[in-house]
Amino acid sequence: MFSQTVTIQNEQGFHVRPAQLFAETAGQFNAEVRLKTGDGGSADCKSMLELMTLGIEKGTVVTIEASGEGEREVVEALAQLVESKFGEA
Repeated sequence: MFSQTVTIQNEQGFHVRPAQLFAETAGQFNAEVRLKTGDGGSADCKSMLELMTLGIEKGTVVTIEASGEGEREVVEALAQLVESKFGEA
C-alpha cells in the first residue's frame, strides 16, 4: 500500500470538475484507490459520485491511498492534480 496526504487548495473545493478529473485519472490505473478524509469519510477514487458525496471544501486535508499494481504512480498522479488545483486559477 502507498499513500500521500494532501490539502485541497482550489477555491470551490472538490466539485464536479475536480471529481471527474480525479475519477478519470484513477481509472487509468489498475490499483485500488481510495480518498479518505479526517472525519472518517472514504470514497473509491474511480467513482465520481462517491467522491462528490464527501463534500470536500477548500482547506480539507485528505489522504490518497492505493494498493496493487501501479499504487505509487496513481497516488502521485492524483496528488499532482490536487497540487495543481485541478487546473483552476
